[in-house]
Amino acid sequence: MNVYENMVILNAGISDEEAESAIAKIKEIIIGQGGEVLKVDVWGRRKLAYEIKKQKKGLFVLLLYKTPAKTIKKLEEFYKVFDVIIKYMIIKLEKKQVQAIEKREATEQSIEQKSEA
Repeated sequence: MNVYENMVILNAGISDEEAESAIAKIKEIIIGQGGEVLKVDVWGRRKLAYEIKKQKKGLFVLLLYKTPAKTIKKLEEFYKVFDVIIKYMIIKLEKKQVQAIEKREATEQSIEQKSEA
C-alpha cells in the first residue's frame, strides 16, 4: 500500500457538524477500500489566496493515509460530485518522506511524555 497526503478545502460556510460528517465520509471511502487513516488534521477556517467557486474562505483539512492505488480514483470521483469540497490535492509520498513523518511524530510523542512527567 502507498502512503498519501491529501489536502481538502471545504466550504467555510458549513457548520462544524457538517464538516465532521464530510471528513467521516472521506474516511469511510478510504477504510472501505482496505486503507488505513493515519492522521486527520483540521487546520480551521482560513482566507483563500484567490477566490474559488465564489468562496473567499475555506476550511482546510489535511489527511494522511495508507491505501491501495485504486482508492485514489474513487476519492477523486467523490470529491468532484460532493458540493461541500471546493478544492483538493492528493500527493503520493515517497519512502523518505514517510520516514521523516514517522521520525517527527516519534519525537513529538517523546516530548509530550517528558512534559507530562
